[in-house]
Amino acid sequence: MTRRMTVVFHDEDLYTELKVEAARRHKPASDIVAQAIKEWLESHEDAELLPVVEAAQTEWREKGGRPWAKVEKNLERAVSRRERKAGQR
Repeated sequence: MTRRMTVVFHDEDLYTELKVEAARRHKPASDIVAQAIKEWLESHEDAELLPVVEAAQTEWREKGGRPWAKVEKNLERAVSRRERKAGQR
């Protein structure tokens, strides 16, 4: 579904830069604006997650977490053992 919105540019230079960039890319200015808005929204979502990630990292350091490479090796060994046991039955 296509929706319309009017964007008013109070900065004439910004509007001109947008139109020049759109012409350079051979794309409609609306595509460039839509992409910029998507990226802006995603960056805000990422910013909201940052405290959660930082808290998890702090907890990992405080409780003595293990590096992923070590965990991965242990998982591979456990899977191999289960597969051998299943094959022996």
